[in-house]
Amino acid sequence: MKQLIDFIPLLLFVIVYKLAPRTFDVAGHAVTLGGIFSATAVLIASSLLVYGVLWAHQRRLEKGQWVTLLACLLFGGLTLAFHSETFLKWKAPAVNAVFALAFFGSHFIGDTVLVKRIMGHALTLPDAIWARLNAAWIVFFIVCGAANLFVAFTFERFWVDFKVFGSLGITLLFLLGQGIYLSRHLHDGQPKQEK
Repeated sequence: MKQLIDFIPLLLFVIVYKLAPRTFDVAGHAVTLGGIFSATAVLIASSLLVYGVLWAHQRRLEKGQWVTLLACLLFGGLTLAFHSETFLKWKAPAVNAVFALAFFGSHFIGDTVLVKRIMGHALTLPDAIWARLNAAWIVFFIVCGAANLFVAFTFERFWVDFKVFGSLGITLLFLLGQGIYLSRHLHDGQPKQEK
């Protein structure tokens, strides 16, 4: 459920982006709705609202949510300040790079890889499997970041669609592959049953 909540700002961004630009009068100010810049403003506002509600309800945000929110504020703010969508195009690659570095760094910092810290409460696996799984997440984040970067600057017309639907598809395929991989190894960390 938490992952779906994280998609609300992105879905609102896509909806507003796809609208034909229209100008409305709001309290004596002309407000344009539709296109990249109003979609970016909606992304920032909805991210603040969603994560603000989560903060008020849980009194905390996960580290990944902080990274996403700060990247949204930074790259979205720069997009609006300089009226250039180039900054927003760098958001997904930058966030993916931060996650890849965090997973990579966990091989050298601390005694447990990051994926085990995240999922270890639910699964018991040998350390070698955790290390492979962590490496798979590193590759996943690198591929996602590179794919977003490539599409954003090569196929600009399809960038927003790819950002939402392409990235979601890549994520679902990765999670399916991870599930298949884990299903083969779930018994590896369990104590053997006596017959």
